[in-house]
Amino acid sequence: MRKLLGLTRYAVIVPAIASIIGALLLMLRGSVAMIQVVYDTVVNQAYLKDTIVEVLTAVDAILLGTVLLVIGYGLYELFVDEDIEVPVWLQVRDLDDLKSKLIGVIVAIIAVVFVGVFVDAKRGADVLAYGVAAGAIVAGLALFSYATKKPPKEKSIPTK
Repeated sequence: MRKLLGLTRYAVIVPAIASIIGALLLMLRGSVAMIQVVYDTVVNQAYLKDTIVEVLTAVDAILLGTVLLVIGYGLYELFVDEDIEVPVWLQVRDLDDLKSKLIGVIVAIIAVVFVGVFVDAKRGADVLAYGVAAGAIVAGLALFSYATKKPPKEKSIPTK
């Protein structure tokens, strides 16, 4: 029974791979959108405001792809193979590592969305409302991160 329960951890492979595929799809779509924005700006001389919004939309897709990539690698690394070769910044040792990485990318997405709203807004009240909402979300994420953070392990001093 113990061995059977231990094998269930491999069920995480499916959502990990699905997250990575979704990440690649969003990154590809965001990159294609960015190339289209460059083309439209150069060839059709698009308006600056439209260009900014389209660039931010493409960046948003790429950042969301990054979130999915972090989730996919993190799940795989936590449940299946902790020795997978990933950059140091992407290494996940526990759920707190994964949580902090996700919060960082989510804050970046919120910032990009807010700038898009700021550029595209028709009224100052809209910008203020989105700004307050974005600030509240970021503050909530920071509070959550602080409240659920595990204290660092103390290093034991070897005795002779």
